[in-house]
Amino acid sequence: MITAVFFIRTPCFLYSAPLYHLSRIYCKIDLMDHAFLVATDMDYTLLLPGMPVSDKNREAIRAIRDLGGELTLSTGRSSFLTGIYTEDLDIRIPIITSNGAAVFDPVTRREIYSSLIPQEKAEKLARLFLDQDLDVTAYSPEGLILFPGSTRGDFINRYNEGLPDRIKAVVKPLEDDLPPINKFLVIAPDEKTADMLRQDEDLEVMFSASDFLDVMRAGNTKGFGLRLVREAVLGDKGLTFALGDGENDLSMIREADHGIAMKGSSEDLLREADYVTTRDCGEDGFAEAVFDYIIPTVKRSLRSSC
Repeated sequence: MITAVFFIRTPCFLYSAPLYHLSRIYCKIDLMDHAFLVATDMDYTLLLPGMPVSDKNREAIRAIRDLGGELTLSTGRSSFLTGIYTEDLDIRIPIITSNGAAVFDPVTRREIYSSLIPQEKAEKLARLFLDQDLDVTAYSPEGLILFPGSTRGDFINRYNEGLPDRIKAVVKPLEDDLPPINKFLVIAPDEKTADMLRQDEDLEVMFSASDFLDVMRAGNTKGFGLRLVREAVLGDKGLTFALGDGENDLSMIREADHGIAMKGSSEDLLREADYVTTRDCGEDGFAEAVFDYIIPTVKRSLRSSC
């Protein structure tokens, strides 16, 4: 059982408890509003890094909603680096962030679920990263924490440029007191360090990009995050679809009723997926998945239930 920290809509109300029923606290969702849920990875699935969502993919999102479904994002990014996209795509249901270590409410901009690395463990990891002068950024319910060797400051500054304050990423330098942490992003670690972290049974460790190593509490995955959001949005009814391309998407592909891999995905995803697109992200493979697989599947399901 995973111990989670919840940030509830009531200001300054925080508690720690086992979580398997997110819908009990996210009470403003009407479970009857959505017939199905589509969870998509962001980079190299819905969009190319640094690029806007294409017109064809926007059309596909409208088609999902026209049929009674809803879209959620599932990303390795910090909760605080998603506001541009949730506003642009008008996403008002919880999204999965930090590779499943957090569930974020884009309306209130609060993490309504955050599974923290135990503080003693987080501090031990922080000391290790500092001693090795690694490129590390920590993800916290309070914002992004930049270690002295972090190269992510420029990326975050570019993200924040021109944004209204309410959706800017909160970023802070590492100080003496480490805040609660749900994920460490370690960029380009040496093989010995990566292997050591992977062997730690208390940690969930995976690459979210070729040189981005995500370090979280054991059990935190996109698949677990999808389970929580599904319960909140659909209850025990409706279909779930998940789309992804990388190692960190595998648990989500397995958790969904229907898993979809993008063309060029990792071999594990290609083996597990129910559908593989014939086009990649740059060719609007997301839209292909929606129009050629998701919508026909939902329509068949709706007909069979009549």
